[in-house]
Amino acid sequence: MVQELHIISTGKQQMERFAEIASEIQDDVDFFHLREKQMTASDLYRAVTLLQNRKIPLSKIIINDRADVAWTQKASGVHLAFHSLDAAVVRGAFPGLGVGCSVHSIEEAKVACEKGVDYAMYGHIFATDSKRGLPPKGLEELQEVTRNVSLPIIAIGGITPSNCQSVLDAGARGIAVMSGILEAKNPREAVQKYSKSIRKER
Repeated sequence: MVQELHIISTGKQQMERFAEIASEIQDDVDFFHLREKQMTASDLYRAVTLLQNRKIPLSKIIINDRADVAWTQKASGVHLAFHSLDAAVVRGAFPGLGVGCSVHSIEEAKVACEKGVDYAMYGHIFATDSKRGLPPKGLEELQEVTRNVSLPIIAIGGITPSNCQSVLDAGARGIAVMSGILEAKNPREAVQKYSKSIRKER
């Protein structure tokens, strides 16, 4: 089984820079998530167009929260947060649109599974600056989720090339990375280290 590598925008970079990096690393990346909470629907629409202009296929683009923009742009899917529309509602309103969601416990993962999402993102696994002060979930809790939920789990939070194999060994279908690649001095080199670590079959 080929493990997945998801790249999530940081919300701090100019979208032009994100698109530039995405074009450089896309051969080693399965999905790019636009996680831009400050953007309006029209901003996100333009961001997807910017990625397309950089030859990023729509099949690799996932938009956080805004199912309407994902549907309009024919993106791969939408990623839902706790404040988003219910996954079942999105399924009904936007048939054919991929749906994923964030979960933070085995209970939430089971609910997501019942609602028929395509995958769940779980974390944070390790300590990370973006979640400073919050205790990480750790590998044991990750394994408990992957063993008890028949749903692909994408792990996020503090994952590096040196620890991502342990994350996959705990049952994760793939990993999600933000600053580890997007803020690296050489994003292309960084993504190749991740790609090699999860033994992607290209």
